[in-house]
This record gives sequence, structure tokens and C-alpha cells, in this order.
Amino acid sequence: MAFKRFQKGSAEQTSRKPEGPSAAAIVAEQKITAIAVFLGAVASIGGFMFGYVSGQISGFFDMEDYGRRFGEHNAATGSITFSAARQGAIVGLLPAGCLFGSLIAGNIADSLGRRMAISVSALFCCVGNIIEISSQSSWPQFAVGRLVTGLGIGSLSVAVPMYQSESSPAILRGLLISTYQLFITLGIWTAEMINYGTHNMTTSASWRIPNGLSFLWSLILGAGILVLPESPRHAYRKGREDEARRTIARLAGLDINAASVNQQIDDIRAKLDEERAGEATNWYEIFTGPRMLYRTLLGITLMAGQQLTGANFFFYYGTTIFRATGLSDSYVTQIILGSVNVFCTFGGLYVVKKCGRRNALMAGAAWMMVCFLVYSFVGHFKLDQTNPANTPAAGNVLIVFSCLFIVAFATTWGPLVWAVVAELYPAKYRAPAMAIATASNWLFNFLMSFFTRFITDAIDYLYGLVFAGCCAVLVLIVFFFMIESKDRSLEEIDTMYLMHVNPITSSKWDEKHLSENSDSSERQSRQNLDHGEEHIEIP
Repeated sequence: MAFKRFQKGSAEQTSRKPEGPSAAAIVAEQKITAIAVFLGAVASIGGFMFGYVSGQISGFFDMEDYGRRFGEHNAATGSITFSAARQGAIVGLLPAGCLFGSLIAGNIADSLGRRMAISVSALFCCVGNIIEISSQSSWPQFAVGRLVTGLGIGSLSVAVPMYQSESSPAILRGLLISTYQLFITLGIWTAEMINYGTHNMTTSASWRIPNGLSFLWSLILGAGILVLPESPRHAYRKGREDEARRTIARLAGLDINAASVNQQIDDIRAKLDEERAGEATNWYEIFTGPRMLYRTLLGITLMAGQQLTGANFFFYYGTTIFRATGLSDSYVTQIILGSVNVFCTFGGLYVVKKCGRRNALMAGAAWMMVCFLVYSFVGHFKLDQTNPANTPAAGNVLIVFSCLFIVAFATTWGPLVWAVVAELYPAKYRAPAMAIATASNWLFNFLMSFFTRFITDAIDYLYGLVFAGCCAVLVLIVFFFMIESKDRSLEEIDTMYLMHVNPITSSKWDEKHLSENSDSSERQSRQNLDHGEEHIEIP
């Protein structure tokens, strides 16, 4: 049996494509432009609308006309109250609608485009608002109106961060996405201020004025978003490359042929080519795609975790909670908490811009855990719940640590989670993955809003221990599983997850490691090829 030996040569050297600018160079070249700031502000009105409808409902339950129309009359005492079931249904149907709205938002955003999805969602809010404000004495009608409003709010909670993440230049992306949370806090504060101004009215104006203003915010968003450019990544995926290039350049204050603009277009093209080289995408691939199960579960956990920190415990039931501490006007306390929330969220924008995502989230969760431990034990063991006036010191401690909790939430988990989740997924899966992550946020929002009254009636302030435990778990989840994404392009973040970069050391990872590893691998491959011998049998 004979053999013939073939020696593989390497006469030709594979030409290499010149490397584009690094992520740091791209960020350094970008400018802060008025149009980018305007884009973030207008889109974030969707967050303002959510904050506004969430903040106003807490005050409605203490308004005389609202109670007379929708409450339950106690013939024995002559008072008007809301049962746990009725109050839970009125409060909870908004996040229930948001849950369904967030699930359909991805399909709407992919089919109509990011801008039109936001505009259509605002229209749903208008319809729900009309149903609410036209209610006369039927509390189910008012609750159904909140359900319809929730469909729009939930859709906005997916479409707005998606639009902001895909459109914003890297230098501003985290900041602009986090303005969504800032506008949520502004909406809560605005609702509380308007409630305070109308709550002494004895007519339906007390609740119809704050309720009717919701219509105005929807109109501003629905019309205002249409004057802004479409997401460049969505435009490119629809075959409008020139439009995508102009939008990237305009938002970053650069020439359309600038090196960083070309690099971003190349990155978007490369990712799209990878996607199109494979088979058609199915929704379940957010669990089966490359490294997608990890990211989908992480996004779901972070979004659910934002609710499980316990922040909405104060915003939904604030007036009820602080009335129990003996305060004569719980509306004032709500305004204090709302003001702290707004002021500290501005600090949160600084944290987003200057600090890493991981450290901020871990520190914030630990801080909130301590606040809830103090809140729970003082409220349960030191506060005289029959006559709170007998224990003014305990009541003051509850208010102080409530404010300290709001400081922690507003500077970390409030704004940062929206930014992190919006950055987490590749374009191919972004819409459905963000939809299911945001749906988990609304699911726990609903569960908390509906069951809180039942739970606090049973275990009072010890309910806070549940949130303290959740905050402790969130510290560990962020430490072990979340990659640092500050100042990185969406395509670079995707690459880091695909390469299984260690989250604990991810802040030190640099994209040059990828090219170095690639170069080393290619050199080794060529050496093996040059010195290898291939034996082919000849009969």
C-alpha cells in the first residue's frame, strides 16, 4: 500500500481588514447634542405618565367625593371605607394591564417601528383615561379604565427604553435611558402635588382634575414622538441605511462619514449579517439562542427585582401607611417622599454617568435592605399601632428611614435597571426579550399592589422583611451574574456575553482582548497548517 505526502504551504498571507476605532475612541469622538437630549426627554414622557397614574391613585382613596362614589358605606359607623379587595382591584388592574401591554409591545415595535409604537401606546392611554373620568358611581368602570390605561403604559415601558437604547449615542445612552425613571419620579411628584391642591374639594373635581390631566400627557407624547427620527438600528434593519447613518451622525453631532459613524454602521451590518446567515428567528429563541437563556433570565430577575425592592409599597399605599403613624395630613408626607425621590433621581443620573452599573446596584440593594430592617422592626415592636400619637419617636423613625430608602432606590435601582436591561440583548432578540423582562416587572407590580393590603393587615410592618430579604439576594445576583456595560456599544456588550466574560472582572475587559485572542488563534492555525502533513491513501 502506497502513500503520497502533500505539504501545505503558506505562500499567500491573508490580508487583514484594518481595525476600526475602539469603543473608547467612539465615545470620545461623540458630542452631547440638543437633539439627543430632546429625544430622551420626549420619549421619557412615557415614564412620566406611568409615575403620574401611579402617584395619583394613593391620594384618591382619602378624597371625600371619590370615597362617596366608589367606596363602601358602613351603616354602623357612618364612615366610608375601601375593603382590601376593592382597593387592591382598583390599584392592581393598572399593572395587570401593563403586564399584557408589555407582552405585545415587542411585536408592535417591530412591525410599526419604535416611534409609531410609542404614539399608538399613548392613544391607548387616552382611551383608558376617558373611561376613568366618565365613571359616575361604578368602581368596576373606573378599574377597567385603569386596565386599558395600563395596556398603553405597559407597552410604553418596553418601547421607550428600546427606542432610547437604539437611538442614543454611547456617551449618553445610560443617562438618557435613565431619564425614563427620572420622569417616573417627576410624574409621581406632580400627581402628589395636584392631589394636595384638590383633595379638600367636596365635588368630583377633587379627583377628576388630576385624572383628566393624564389626557394631556398622552397627547404631548403621542404627537411629540413623531417629530423625532426613527431608531437607526430599526431603520437599518428595514433597509434604510442612509437614514440610519444620518440619524447616528445627527444625534452624536458628527459628520455622516466620520470614522465612528462608519464603525457603528459596520457593527450594525455585521450583527445583522450574522442574524440573516442563520434561520428565521422564533420567539422561543430568547431562551435557546446563543447565550440568550442566561440573559433572558437575568433581565427577568433584574426587572422583577426592581419591584421586589419594595419601592412601590410606599408609592401605592403611602397615604394609608403614614396615616397609621399618626400624621394629621398624610398628603404632606407623600409630597416629602416624592420630593426626595425626584431630587435623588437627579443624583441617580450622575451615578449612571460616572459610576459603574454593578457597584451602584449592589450598594443600593444593601442600603435598601438595612432601611427595611429598621422600618420593619421599629414599626412592629416600637410603634403603638392602636394610638400612634403615644409613640411619636417611632413614627419619626419610620418616616426618616422611608426617606433614606427612597434615596437609595432613586439613585440606583430606579434609573439603572432600565438602562441595564435595555443594553442586555442583541438586536435580533431585543424586542421580545425586553417585553418578557418588562412583563416580569409588571407582574410583581400587580402582585404587590393587589396583595399588599391583605398582607399588611395580617403581619403589619414585618412585611418589610420580605423586601429586605429580596434586596440581599439582589446583591448576590448582580455580583455573580451581571456584566459591567458602562460606556460600551450595544454590539460590544453582546460580544462580552457571547464570550462568557467573567462578570466579576468585566469592568476591566477590553475589546482589544478579542482581537489579540483572534490574532493568536489565527497564528496558531497557520502554524499547524504550515507544518502539518496530510496523508492520502492511493489505491
